Amino acid sequence: MESTKLIRVVTCLGFADAHEDEPLYRDAYEVGEALATAGYVVANGGGPGVMRATSKGAKSAGGKVIGVTFYPKDVALFEGRDKKNPIDEEFKTESYLERTLKLLDVGQAYVIFKGGTGTISEFGMAWGLARLYFGHHKPLILYGKFWENIMAAFMSNMRMRPEEFQVYRVVSSAEEVIKALELFELMLKHGHHAFNEAEKPFEL
Repeated sequence: MESTKLIRVVTCLGFADAHEDEPLYRDAYEVGEALATAGYVVANGGGPGVMRATSKGAKSAGGKVIGVTFYPKDVALFEGRDKKNPIDEEFKTESYLERTLKLLDVGQAYVIFKGGTGTISEFGMAWGLARLYFGHHKPLILYGKFWENIMAAFMSNMRMRPEEFQVYRVVSSAEEVIKALELFELMLKHGHHAFNEAEKPFEL
């Protein structure tokens, strides 16, 4: 990857309980592999499921993985660090909130897979920050067509601003993840970071 790239680290977020025989796990593995092949560093929470899958995919392609971890003492329903997740560099945090903030801080873009309430909270914060810093925000890549229904529900039922629907792309393959990142990179370099409603969607 060229050193001039503005997007260098991609944070991957998703379901901690995804098993190796599930399509979700396989999709995450393929995305991790594609990111590493394209020269990106993968970051995740250092746990199991989607996190482990993106790490293993990245390592299969010779890539680097950053893990942002939290070792809970009294949080019974948090998965914690997964020793099977092959991270190269670890940032240890003191709380779940600090972990979330560090995950969002370390990446210049996010790939968000299907998940539970933890993923929802991470997505919500990432989306909120993108709206606040609109124009020089960190882009979101939402993996899976189901996101289209979710975003449509937000648009129909919540009090949303137009720019909140211009900071993300919905994709459904590892190849589309890379193409979305390339498009975001191009927009960053040309000072036109936001998606314009009149723009033609890029070809996939």
